[in-house]
Amino acid sequence: MFNLCRPNLFEEDEYGLVRWANFDPERWWYELVKVCRRWRYLILGSASHLGLCLVCSRGTRVAEMLAHSPPLPLVIDHDGGNHDLSAEDEEGIIFALQHRDRVRRIRLAEPVPCLQKLITALDDQFPMLEYLYIVPLNMENAHLVLPPTFRAPQLSYLLLNHFTSPTESPLLTTTANLVRLSFPWIHPSINLNPSHSVQTLLLLPQLQDFEISFSSPVPNRDIDMLRMPKIAHTTTTLPNLRSFTFGGVSAYLEALLSHMNAPLLERLSVTFFDQLSVSVPHLRQFVTTIGNIRPTKVLFFFYDKAAAVLMFPSAITWSCVVDIRVDCDRLDRQVSSMAQISDILSPLSSAVVDLTLDYRSLALSSECHNQVDRTQWRELLRSFRDVQTLRVHHGLVGELSRCLALDGEPASEILPGLKTLVCPLGSRDDKTFATFVHDREVAGLPIELVEDGLPARGVVYRFGTPAGADYVS
Repeated sequence: MFNLCRPNLFEEDEYGLVRWANFDPERWWYELVKVCRRWRYLILGSASHLGLCLVCSRGTRVAEMLAHSPPLPLVIDHDGGNHDLSAEDEEGIIFALQHRDRVRRIRLAEPVPCLQKLITALDDQFPMLEYLYIVPLNMENAHLVLPPTFRAPQLSYLLLNHFTSPTESPLLTTTANLVRLSFPWIHPSINLNPSHSVQTLLLLPQLQDFEISFSSPVPNRDIDMLRMPKIAHTTTTLPNLRSFTFGGVSAYLEALLSHMNAPLLERLSVTFFDQLSVSVPHLRQFVTTIGNIRPTKVLFFFYDKAAAVLMFPSAITWSCVVDIRVDCDRLDRQVSSMAQISDILSPLSSAVVDLTLDYRSLALSSECHNQVDRTQWRELLRSFRDVQTLRVHHGLVGELSRCLALDGEPASEILPGLKTLVCPLGSRDDKTFATFVHDREVAGLPIELVEDGLPARGVVYRFGTPAGADYVS
């Protein structure tokens, strides 16, 4: 009965990956042991089976709690929010960290000065630690560093935000059980060499979720100068990797993927910083080895600061399996970037039957809406030969009508499998696509023109993280 009362602290997302947890529910048993003596004996007598822990959080009198409680594992859970860490709470955290053999989980989200003091207490081996999450609340000039003597052989979940050279930490040489590893917002001037990341992955055969992203761009030429002579001919196969997230420049990703295989990958998320050209041949090779990603629906989004392509496994599922974003502001550059990405992802496009082109014109100024060379649009569409339904946002009607004009070219060159064109209300009256519809009919490839008030509906793309996004139906 008590086991059924335990909260699910590690809920899985739609990909089966554990979310970063809030450990306040770990107190679930605190009130139950006060009901009666029998309940108290039953619960405390089954502490290991029930996974009982003592929670050290804001306002907890840690020394007093440890003095009057059984020697249960400790959870340190401090999310400062808008509040400064009090001297008493800081002392409590440091006191709890001194009980290294009892600390099971740590979650710290505090201002940088507080974290710098607390991190110094991680100066030895923590034999029971399974979960470590450290995020500075003020991101500027964090440059946090783990002590070189810190070890946690049982660690399964690790997130270090705004840390210096996290892939070089000696911690990773003794954590073969890592399931989730996240290094967001690495400072680019500190950690450039992709070999450190590859060498880290070689030590983590159980890894299911890997994220690495930088806080700002690094010139590709700087990364091209860094070679990996010791592992030049080594390919790292991650047999359990299901999610990979990257944010940075293409040269780093190329160097990483040239030594990395993930045959069971289920989700790929990439953010490229502002680049005129996205040259990632190893990314194309990488996606050809993935057997679990077979999208049937694709959406292209064009916004004021970025463009993105999202791939979904079915028309009724909003769990994105591929998300690639390029930061740039002009529409012509966005379409050019997406055309390059479309070609790179062409091995995944053979089963795509539903394609959406979404353009948020209210967010894009007239200066950003530059007329796009129709060749770029046609290059973007060329990979989707089996698409049956094309949905066009009202902001792109003019662009697409120019692009789809055959001008003597064979109708089978662009979207030969198209059956339905979904466009904004009024498109039939103003005959925007009349020429295209007529030419397709003459070529023996008729299409149905369907008007819809919101032809590009169903998903809101939210930029804000260095890699990845939220999707809301």
